[in-house]
Amino acid sequence: MITGKNYIGTTLSAKGTTTYTTFNPQRNKENTTVFTEATPEEINQAVEAASEAFKTYRTVSGSEKATFLNAIADEILALEDELITIYTAESGLPEGRALGERGRTIAQLRMFANVVGEGSWVEATIDPAQPNREPNPRADIRKMLVPIGPVVVFGASNFPLAFSTAGGDTVSALASGCPVIVKSHPMHAGTSELVATAIIKAVKKTSMPNGVFSHLNSRGIEVGQQLVQHPKVKAVGFTGSLRGGRALLDIAANRKEPIPVFTEMGSINPVILLPKATQEKAEIWAKTYASSITLGAGQFCTNPGLVIGIKSEGLFKFSATLVSEIVKIAPQCMLHPKIQENYQKLVSQAKTQKHVEIVADLHTNVDENYAQQTIAKVSGKEFIANKTLQEEVFGPFSLLVECENKEELENVLACMNGQLTGTILSEQNELDDFSTVVDILSEKVGRIIHNGVPTGVEVTTAMQHGGPYPASSDSRFTAVGTDAIKRWVRPFAYQDWPNESLPDALKNENPLQIFRKVDLINTKEAL
Repeated sequence: MITGKNYIGTTLSAKGTTTYTTFNPQRNKENTTVFTEATPEEINQAVEAASEAFKTYRTVSGSEKATFLNAIADEILALEDELITIYTAESGLPEGRALGERGRTIAQLRMFANVVGEGSWVEATIDPAQPNREPNPRADIRKMLVPIGPVVVFGASNFPLAFSTAGGDTVSALASGCPVIVKSHPMHAGTSELVATAIIKAVKKTSMPNGVFSHLNSRGIEVGQQLVQHPKVKAVGFTGSLRGGRALLDIAANRKEPIPVFTEMGSINPVILLPKATQEKAEIWAKTYASSITLGAGQFCTNPGLVIGIKSEGLFKFSATLVSEIVKIAPQCMLHPKIQENYQKLVSQAKTQKHVEIVADLHTNVDENYAQQTIAKVSGKEFIANKTLQEEVFGPFSLLVECENKEELENVLACMNGQLTGTILSEQNELDDFSTVVDILSEKVGRIIHNGVPTGVEVTTAMQHGGPYPASSDSRFTAVGTDAIKRWVRPFAYQDWPNESLPDALKNENPLQIFRKVDLINTKEAL
């Protein structure tokens, strides 16, 4: 049942006077539940509860945390159709997308349960003492990763489940041993509260400390600002716009104690069409990318917003086919009227740029809050000269850049900002002829794709979802996959510490039976 209240730990609270509702973009009307924004008092209570919970939660064993995470997954599944119904009512996304995203959320929870249950993620490293070393003895030094403290997670507008309340940021932080305070996204506050109730039930069932999770409502930006400014918050996870992420980075940097803010702030995800690929498979790739550009109304951070090629008959055929195919695809509902309005604003801005040609523009009437897919075209020279063309257009839009030659293609890539992904479409042995293009692109992205589409982020150990600024705030980390846990920890070393007082991960006998690096050798053997 959705109450519209905040969760301060396990306690429901609604002390404020600022209220709001969510919106159903499919029906173009407001939903009925009224949500109450958290007050400064409630914000402080949530952080204080998290800080107190951390004293206990940081010492909870890996097996206990695994039980907790699996319990969250079970409770989310127990919400059944209620969750799917409110998800679609608040997002305009279809039931199939809701089911798929719920599945991904459950898979993330189970994955991190396995990671912490096994335990080697702490990267235990042991350099045993060498008392007889000449000229000086070596001390016994042992190091592992430890949690840093309360984490604030901002729900993402485009993923009401997988990147929000129990999404990748939250589950990786809880797995690390950090309490989490979620600031729900106002566009899907009901979905967020339902998931919060599942987490709270799991907290109670597994006897986790009260305050290990809190959930706060927020209509505007004030709640988020106050959370990031709170001296007992130790890190932040954010998925959203460059403007929003940059603001949080600045707030965190200006605190008396600066803290890390791990942001994922969007990307235009360049796709490079090499000559042989356009010559031999122009129509195939054009049809594939028409679907990729419009998938989910283009509301993915990995949407292919930029396609680059060298002027040729093959590129002309690709462009013509892309135009003919993309206008055949039925327009889709966007997440919210504000998102649709911003999309139209950015498309209109692109249309007014000098030397930009609109080659595909759906002229049919569409329902309220639906997006009309658009393809624009510009020369490589003009793209380099106009930095505005690098701005992300959140929606089913892509810009085709036509380069005169290989050198101009390299220059186009060299002038680009950091991106989440980059894709190269090529035929056999063609990559060798464009090794410089590969090298330049590799410097600009977090994940490079060959002969595929970027609109798919597998939740695996090897996945990298992050890239050079402004795609993310720290390209050394990922927001997806098991390594996402590393954002919420710090290395901590013990020197000459009594074995019986060490954490189990560092004890001589290795009671957890985890892999450890002992004198540079990975082993499970006891010392």
